[in-house]
Amino acid sequence: MPKGYWVSAYRAISDPEKLAAYNKLAPPAVKAGGGRILVRGGRTVAHGAGIAERTILIEFDSFEQAAAAYESAAYQEALAALSDGVERDFRIVEGIG
Repeated sequence: MPKGYWVSAYRAISDPEKLAAYNKLAPPAVKAGGGRILVRGGRTVAHGAGIAERTILIEFDSFEQAAAAYESAAYQEALAALSDGVERDFRIVEGIG
């Protein structure tokens, strides 16, 4: 079964306090949903139209598990804390089986 991934590329961080509140709530929600953080920040080289801001990559055992973790009450609470504190491109994608 193909794995599922959350891919989040931040374009701008406008409110570091909201991001900090999100960062307290999101990791436990991800872990409870079966996610494993593979990339969180770190060194980045952007090419093309890419922006060298914060990048996050989280792996789940399946696409369905990734989608369910996003919809979970715990992660929705984290999103509410983040609110409009960042601009990011967030996707849930299916890996190659």
